[in-house]
Amino acid sequence: MDTPKIPAPKDEGEKQVLDKLVAIRDQLQLRKLDRTTYVRTQDVMVLYDQVLEQVKRLNEIRGGKATEEIQENRVDRVVDSCFQLLSLFFMTIGRNNEAPAAYALTSTIKRLLDHLTEADLFSAKDLESMSQTLEHLSDIVNTTPDTQSAPYLETLIAKRIERCRASLTALQKKIEDIAVPLRPTAEKLVSVLRQMAVINTKSKVDRTNFPADIHRYVAQLRDISDSRKDGHFVDEDGNKLKGSDKVVALMERCQLYTGIILEKNGTFPDKWRPVYDVLIGIRNELDKLSLTQAWSLRETDLYDFQRQLDKIDESRVDGNWVDDEGQPAELYVQRTLLYLIRRCYGYIYHLMLSSEPVSEALLPIYNQLQTLKRCLVEVKKCGVSSVRELYPYSMKLNSIDNMRVDGKFMVGEDIPEGQGSVTTLLADCFDLNYELRVAAEASEESNDSTPGSRTPDV
Repeated sequence: MDTPKIPAPKDEGEKQVLDKLVAIRDQLQLRKLDRTTYVRTQDVMVLYDQVLEQVKRLNEIRGGKATEEIQENRVDRVVDSCFQLLSLFFMTIGRNNEAPAAYALTSTIKRLLDHLTEADLFSAKDLESMSQTLEHLSDIVNTTPDTQSAPYLETLIAKRIERCRASLTALQKKIEDIAVPLRPTAEKLVSVLRQMAVINTKSKVDRTNFPADIHRYVAQLRDISDSRKDGHFVDEDGNKLKGSDKVVALMERCQLYTGIILEKNGTFPDKWRPVYDVLIGIRNELDKLSLTQAWSLRETDLYDFQRQLDKIDESRVDGNWVDDEGQPAELYVQRTLLYLIRRCYGYIYHLMLSSEPVSEALLPIYNQLQTLKRCLVEVKKCGVSSVRELYPYSMKLNSIDNMRVDGKFMVGEDIPEGQGSVTTLLADCFDLNYELRVAAEASEESNDSTPGSRTPDV
């Protein structure tokens, strides 16, 4: 936000708005850092209303001009920071299915689509996931009750969704330009290139096995290359397939990248090491969060990662990083750093999608119930022969059920968001437990009625 590229506002009214928004953003960041208490809905909504009030005032100062007509200044960046934080706070309190929660996701999807377009390296699965997410976000925005307090935010999110859809359509068109029989080959090449990038950016590269790991994929590339006829991919009749030239170009990219990383042998230029180490650190932290998300992630934690990545991404000049002398990074450095940035944004996207519509105050109960449900499902698969085997599950379910007050899970005097999700999950567990109990009782009765099943009297 403080970069010289983003000038300070000149209008006195905008300066006042900026000061108030900075103060609100600071409050949001302090609340984000406070782990002593869970985030309460009322605390978030107070700050949300204050941001909307300042945005409304900003629009009045600008005379209702469209954002595109106004040169971006520092106040716009602070508005974005506030909405980004508020969006993650809405996820944290369990209000995932409301328009404000969609803001952070649209930002991440936009970044991912921009990078996929720039790298020209993507699979149908990448696009399918984002297409479904955009549809879901569009439904959220369209079904949010009309309010006079937040038309700006809803309109802004709707426009962001449309821009993402336009980028998505352009990428889907590129896949459609490849013949259906050739698409699996293109998908395989994308997978190979990504797997080599994973090997090349391991935190601790084993240089002894490094060439062997890469040569596995070299063999796959050779097999794909050998499947061509006269340098082209052809059908059964020998006719050149649609999109053959694109897939050949992709294969050559893979071969070029393979040669470069074998030459580098897991090393990275010292000049670019600081940026590389930061990105490796972010990737590793996000990877850990993806494994322990249910128990350790507060969605607002993602804000700092996003801002670090945005800063590195936006430091590029004409799509590449430049050193202190203005020299652009070599191809190997550029592709490696871009891969890491895309990987980090991909983790953030996954973590946001995995966010449950439950307040963090109820997450411990919700996570326990999810674990219980998984255990009961496994018990059902294996079968149960005695009611006694179900006692631990029954006791745990009853202890959780007894935590409710008038049918609700309370935290102090508050009723946290996500009551419906927790109650539904609890009911599912009780239903499963009941089914297993009936099955166990039937099994016991069957055993008792089997001749010779009773122990003879001594």
